[in-house]
Amino acid sequence: MSEKSLSRKYLEPIRTKDSAGGYRAPWWLPGGHLQTIYARMLARSYSVSYRRERWKTPDSDFIDLDWVDHPEGGKLMVLFHGLEGYSQSHYALSLMATVAGAGWRGVVPHFRGCSGEANRLLRSYHSGDSDEIDWILRRIKTKNPQSKIYVVGISIGGNMLLKWLGEHGQAASRTVERAVAVSTPLDLVAAAGELDFGIKRILYASYFLRTLRPRALAKIVVHNLAIDPGAIRASVTFRQFDDLFTAPVHGFRNAADYWRRCSSKPWLRTIEVPTLVLNAQNDPFLPASALPTNDEVSSSVILEFPPSGGHVGFVTGKFPGHLDWLPERILRFFDE
Repeated sequence: MSEKSLSRKYLEPIRTKDSAGGYRAPWWLPGGHLQTIYARMLARSYSVSYRRERWKTPDSDFIDLDWVDHPEGGKLMVLFHGLEGYSQSHYALSLMATVAGAGWRGVVPHFRGCSGEANRLLRSYHSGDSDEIDWILRRIKTKNPQSKIYVVGISIGGNMLLKWLGEHGQAASRTVERAVAVSTPLDLVAAAGELDFGIKRILYASYFLRTLRPRALAKIVVHNLAIDPGAIRASVTFRQFDDLFTAPVHGFRNAADYWRRCSSKPWLRTIEVPTLVLNAQNDPFLPASALPTNDEVSSSVILEFPPSGGHVGFVTGKFPGHLDWLPERILRFFDE
């Protein structure tokens, strides 16, 4: 696609069937990088009281879930966090604070190893782990049969969620009412191509690898893996790390095989639960050229691609700003 045609296609917000979005970045926070990085600094503006619960997994490991309780909450929102995220991530705090204020209940299930304690098994979590999404949502529904379940996935949590929705089609509606995926790396090959080079490698890949490398090194020791610790320490790109650790540990041939098989974009055609896919066009994690078009998704999927917002940024208001736009947008979609 030429630069000229790309500009025509993605210059304005893209929406189908729903025109209620309308995000605009504040004038004082220009560009995708600033919008991404600054949003994290606003986490301290939100306070949420969680109740922690530990579940045994089907394979005898464990996960921790942080709950927001409400005595009259008939609606329950499930939030799947992003890479190396947790219940104290800025988006989790702002969303769960809004959930509590609206009289809903909420829960943040932590992917394995993300709750502050290493999980027991070799496997941890990866971008396409829709099986993990499946048993978690099914158990939540079983334990809360009278509640309507709404689910949000952030970044790779969104990728896992969309893949699960596409795999299960109409059957997913027996578990969840509606879904929202935010800042999702829908095409993992394209996303890695963005993050592994130049300033993005310094700003983002190195940020995530600071915690991913130590976790991998600990698993190498605990599980006596035939993986070179020195190579793990020296990895500076997602391709290097995923080739060395993520792919072989989770049953993929290499990083390219992992990214290809786990991308959620091909599954958007088979989703039957009403789903909002919300990505900023200036998201540093995914080029706008990789965003899906209307003819690449099912009639149940609403695409909303505002020109700005960064990666899970969406800051609004006068300086210093706030994170209320995204939670309010999500709740508005769920309330429709």
